[in-house]
Amino acid sequence: MDFKHLSLFKPNMEYRRFGKTNKNISVITLGGMRYKHGWDEPRNVVADDTIEECKDTVEKALANGINLIETAYGYMKSETTYGIVLNDVLKLKRGSYYLMTKGAAFTADEMRRLVEEQLQALKTDYFDFYAWHGINNWDRYEKACAKGGPVEELLKMKNEGLIKHVGFSTHALQEIIIKAIETDLFEFVNLHYYYFFQRNKGAIDLAQSKDMGVFIISPNDKGGQLFNPPQKLIELTSPLTPIQFNARFCLSNPAIHTLSFGFPATSPFDQIEGIFPTSIPLSEQDAAIKYNLDKQRLLDKYADFDGYCMANDPSGINIPEILRFRTMLKCYDMRTFGQYRYNMFVENDVWFEGAFPTEEKLAKVDLSKCPPSVPILDLLRETHAELYKAPKKKE
Repeated sequence: MDFKHLSLFKPNMEYRRFGKTNKNISVITLGGMRYKHGWDEPRNVVADDTIEECKDTVEKALANGINLIETAYGYMKSETTYGIVLNDVLKLKRGSYYLMTKGAAFTADEMRRLVEEQLQALKTDYFDFYAWHGINNWDRYEKACAKGGPVEELLKMKNEGLIKHVGFSTHALQEIIIKAIETDLFEFVNLHYYYFFQRNKGAIDLAQSKDMGVFIISPNDKGGQLFNPPQKLIELTSPLTPIQFNARFCLSNPAIHTLSFGFPATSPFDQIEGIFPTSIPLSEQDAAIKYNLDKQRLLDKYADFDGYCMANDPSGINIPEILRFRTMLKCYDMRTFGQYRYNMFVENDVWFEGAFPTEEKLAKVDLSKCPPSVPILDLLRETHAELYKAPKKKE
């Protein structure tokens, strides 16, 4: 297939207006985080098999009608890899796809230098979409949005034509996401939302009211490792796959415009067809699947306590996330996913913060915010016993 003269749109894909950016983007985005050897140093040297994997993935994505490619400075080799594949290998016309990247700097000067480095790595004159990467806590929010700070510098670069549209990505609590949206600095937001994580619905509603683009991060991996589902989940979403149902669930909300699929790790190209046509609201079949999934929460008396009232607990324990993993384990047999994510907790981390519930930490839990009927300390102990894997000792 000749990829040099591609159209931005194909009949086998659906497209949505990405809010006030007025760009019609594919409802599936090609994510760039998971290429082979992608996290190895140095960032600007790319192995031949990485190039080949990326080339194959981009060709399949374009053939499936995907017109948005997403990467980030923080994805190590990803920008350099795309720069080589899009320009030197496939020799695509720049207007035949949209390009989104992300980066985080804390001063205006640093932000400009970073963007200039990224433009060189991706071998392009401009970015269609640029997101300040990781407004994940109050400190990063204040530094990103400070007067004369990095986001203001991104807006200057927008006026210069180096960036077409400025947004932000976030893994934060919803209250921080809402505060960032309310600044009116941004045209789009990249955030988490899927069937097994619906806490950010209020932020999505607010973004819709401001005509912002809404981009969903990692629905297949962070959304439950849906490419490796337990048998119970396969049966509950049948005749759809878990990936297909989750995508249709997200896209049943007209405020959501695109979902990022990390194809090299999950290879769900063969599942894309089953996502379409999407339905707003849920179709009768989708609603029946959702009903059966919802009903599973009756299997555990504490499944509906999400612990969000105990977010930012003085213990440092990420109580809402631990309870989410517990519910996914108890009601959906999602042990593999729970172990994968639970053991990624890092104290004082800006990407996935959380302390393990040791007895020392449990003694610091603010029980005044927990309903008396919920034995929160026992639930945390139980989940830790089920999901924690001690690090392997170095020999």
